Amino acid sequence: MSQEKALTAFAGFMVLLSVVLTVWVHPNYVWFTVFIGANLFQQSFTGFCPATLFFKKVLGLKSERELAQQQN
Repeated sequence: MSQEKALTAFAGFMVLLSVVLTVWVHPNYVWFTVFIGANLFQQSFTGFCPATLFFKKVLGLKSERELAQQQN
């Protein structure tokens, strides 16, 4: 799995988790959803997301570009 696909899966999971927490734990967890959305928005412009560092350094995932270069 690439960093980009892992990031998309992680973001989707976190949005679902925040909605569940908002509904069943406390309404203020909606701010967690807002934070996730804001982070995704800034990532679309800058290309930087802190979770990608975790995926790269801890899990050892490679980017789509690195995986494509390995195949050549």
